[in-house]
Amino acid sequence: MKNEVCTVAFYQVVIAEVLATMLFVLLGVGSALSWPSALPEILQVAFAFGLAIATLIQAVGHVSGAHINPAVTVAFLVGQKISLLRAMTYLVAQVVGAIAGAGVIHQVTPQEIRGTLAVNGLSDGVSVGQAVAVELILTCLLVLCVFASTDSRRTDNVGSPALSLGLTVTAGHLLGIYFTGCSMNPARSWGPAVIMGNVKDHWFFGWAPCRGGGILASLIYNITLTPDTRSLSERVDVLKGTFESEEEWEEMTRRSLWRNSKPARVQGLVGTGLSLP
Repeated sequence: MKNEVCTVAFYQVVIAEVLATMLFVLLGVGSALSWPSALPEILQVAFAFGLAIATLIQAVGHVSGAHINPAVTVAFLVGQKISLLRAMTYLVAQVVGAIAGAGVIHQVTPQEIRGTLAVNGLSDGVSVGQAVAVELILTCLLVLCVFASTDSRRTDNVGSPALSLGLTVTAGHLLGIYFTGCSMNPARSWGPAVIMGNVKDHWFFGWAPCRGGGILASLIYNITLTPDTRSLSERVDVLKGTFESEEEWEEMTRRSLWRNSKPARVQGLVGTGLSLP
């Protein structure tokens, strides 16, 4: 059995993650720019980020699982639902995509309009501790919704994961913008910060609280709310990327994430990334 990196599907999902994260940052950050004729409002920015994520999930969810967020990828790695190799590749792809998206919106926007390029920062009167707490809670909420919306074990009417996740991002921004400009996604924070050369203190805007929130959500969902019943050997195989044969792996990669079908074997653990057993 060949390593998963030798498959065409592997490179397709990497390209999908780069493209989706690039478009997400471009659309979200672009909505927050201060045009004199139409200054951005919180509701506008919140819905722009939410609609962007919903659209992109619908567009590439069946290809890569549409993580578009390092917090989601880390959460699935902690839950042993994605291989270590794929997780590391996704993280790189997401950061590259975010920087590319921020770079594109920076170049196509007049200099006087760019401002700070919506770089996350502490609002007046907000402490570092408060910012970390808010970002951790909001990211935990998002990742919990990701797990719940894509759990193939559910027998109820799940509805549209793209819509539910888009609304979750929107709701998070309606609160988080007041505190930090709202991150919920380390790549979203890192992209504009790198382009603007303003990466000071970005450990708590992106990496620390967002990954912490993702890990917390993974532990809550997979241990407390819906315990994982797979054997230790199955989980290790998933982390190693050897759970499926090459043919099965490519097939599961292409299986639509947003169908709660229940195949005899564990659905898409290594393939789609976001599908649960």
